[in-house]
Amino acid sequence: MLQPLKSLNTLLLAGVMAGATLAASAQTVSPAVPAVAAAPARPADHHGERMDRHDPAKMQARMAQHQAEPKAKLKLTPAQEGAWTTFTANMQPPAHRARMTPEQRAEMDKLTTPERIDKMRALRSQRMAEMNASMDKRADASKTFYAALNADQKKVFDSQRTGRGMGDKGGMGHGGGHGAQHKG
Repeated sequence: MLQPLKSLNTLLLAGVMAGATLAASAQTVSPAVPAVAAAPARPADHHGERMDRHDPAKMQARMAQHQAEPKAKLKLTPAQEGAWTTFTANMQPPAHRARMTPEQRAEMDKLTTPERIDKMRALRSQRMAEMNASMDKRADASKTFYAALNADQKKVFDSQRTGRGMGDKGGMGHGGGHGAQHKG
């Protein structure tokens, strides 16, 4: 599965290196020209912050933080706490799929191109079925929780759900997709 990407990455890297070599050899000495202002440097820990997104403990803390505000706005009664707990538990993102093991990659390498295409198609269908099941679970959880709300709470819930494009930070208890805009 990863072999075509590996070949593409190798080809791209070779192209970039060739371009850099050509550019370096074509350089001529020119009079000093003021350099264009460089982009502001990122904080030293920027990469570390990005990596923290994959820390399960920090992800749980962010989820709890994202859920606290909508919960407060809904002003849930003690009788509704169980419905909230069930709702938020069902809204948890699915676990990330594991990468192919070396053994699985070796098996894929033994396949002919048509066999590999068929195998990849089957794996993709399986992943799509799992994703659809996960989305259905979330939809059902939302409907069940919504049914437990009173009329005023439903208005609050609806206002949190509408007017938000895909990827926007919003909605009840979660922050959108990969392109989520973090408004601060």
